[in-house]
Amino acid sequence: MSDTVKPDRPDEALVLEYDFDAPPAKVWRAVTIPALRERWLPDCDLAGAEPESTIAGEEVRYRLRDSKPPFRESHVIFRIEPNEGGGTRFRIIQQACDERTRLPQPANSNCCLMRAAA
Repeated sequence: MSDTVKPDRPDEALVLEYDFDAPPAKVWRAVTIPALRERWLPDCDLAGAEPESTIAGEEVRYRLRDSKPPFRESHVIFRIEPNEGGGTRFRIIQQACDERTRLPQPANSNCCLMRAAA
């Protein structure tokens, strides 16, 4: 057995799905009103308290940040839709951020822009 930790793969997502008796509008308020969201998803767990994107009543996306080094970040998407019983189907989709987009790229990386500048 190896103690080697494999890096997060940005193309893999963790998906959780729940059905609630509450109507979609009530669940939507719980994920979008900061005072309500703070009860179960505190600001200290977020990279920014404001959502990255929102589709009103259907989906909201936040960026999470680990509280301990190496402070990895991930996207978490909350999807809300009515279920067959008159309640809410609530999906939580968490996906690691692509570290390459956060790290500075070397000037000699031969990427398309650098080749075009030559």
